[in-house]
Amino acid sequence: MSAESTQPRPAPAGNDEAAAPPSQRRERIFSGMQPSGEAHLGNYLGALRRWVKMQEAYDCVWCIVDQHAITAGGDPADLPGNVFDLAVSYLAVGLDPERAIIFVQSDVKEHTELAWLFNAVTPVGDLERMTQYKDKSSRFESVPAGIFNYPILQAADILLYKADGVPVGEDQRQHLELSREIARRFNAAYGKTFPVTRPLISRQVGRILGLDGSAKMSKSLGNTIGILAEPPQVRKRLRTAVTDPKRVRRSDPGDPEVCNVFALHAHFTDEERRTEIGEACRKAEIGCVECKRSLSDSVSEAFTPYRERAATYREHPSRVREILEDGAKRARAVAGATIAEVRSRMGIDWRRAVPLPTVTGPAAITRPDPAATRTR
Repeated sequence: MSAESTQPRPAPAGNDEAAAPPSQRRERIFSGMQPSGEAHLGNYLGALRRWVKMQEAYDCVWCIVDQHAITAGGDPADLPGNVFDLAVSYLAVGLDPERAIIFVQSDVKEHTELAWLFNAVTPVGDLERMTQYKDKSSRFESVPAGIFNYPILQAADILLYKADGVPVGEDQRQHLELSREIARRFNAAYGKTFPVTRPLISRQVGRILGLDGSAKMSKSLGNTIGILAEPPQVRKRLRTAVTDPKRVRRSDPGDPEVCNVFALHAHFTDEERRTEIGEACRKAEIGCVECKRSLSDSVSEAFTPYRERAATYREHPSRVREILEDGAKRARAVAGATIAEVRSRMGIDWRRAVPLPTVTGPAAITRPDPAATRTR
């Protein structure tokens, strides 16, 4: 086998449906994730699986939003590794650098510049109404300004690439609506510059609950299963999953409709087997341990190709770096053009007031004679 053939290849697209753009023009979409390490089941079911399919129909820009991540605190020493792990997850599931721009937010300085410029058209009241800010400010005595301004940077992320659409979950709808309002206000104040990006919200996958069954799957809550976790780790994590709270004993009939473990079966277990598990649960013919074991096998099998691709990328980290650096270069080309247009529209271009002198020959530009200006 040649050295070239050992290099990691992008994964093929998934089988899930993606909304097609309403016109023949290939529209642009943007989305990103915070780097908290490798992606988990919630990331995959709620976003990544859909993103892969969208690459067939859209001009896609996929970002690792590390500047958003610092608003949550954490050890700075962990951030570089978390960025790398998320990049590996992106590539392992099938985000394709040949069909999309894949890059790290902090590698494109125009994101923060546009966010600052958007402050000029964003009322404080709009930010104060954001649910995420209100929730955190009610629970903590002191909240960083980064949490307050988070939606402005998010708007800059999207509008910097003049995205026509953004695939988001319901929990981000409010932030996206603010980015739409920022686009409207900017266009009204300075002239038509940005599209009013529309939300692309999937109706096929609802909110993915964590293993605790009470909150959205989130790394910060410790209720996740990594998509690249080895089978023993998947089994270990699933043992902690909450099931039907009313089923106390193995002999008690269960209710699959209120069981979070059974809900995950819907995404990873074939329909025939899932029906068998549901009926056996209702008749107390199987217990929760057996149900979890079956789900563990289904999850591990589903992600085997991704684990294999991830292992290859980890063996060739320079390839991951090359993809991210090339993606940043391509992103900067788009972002730079947008910032130049925004600066011009906002009057941030002092050189227009000081035109260059007309040069007609070598002697056209003369320098003052020092002797003539010397104090006598």
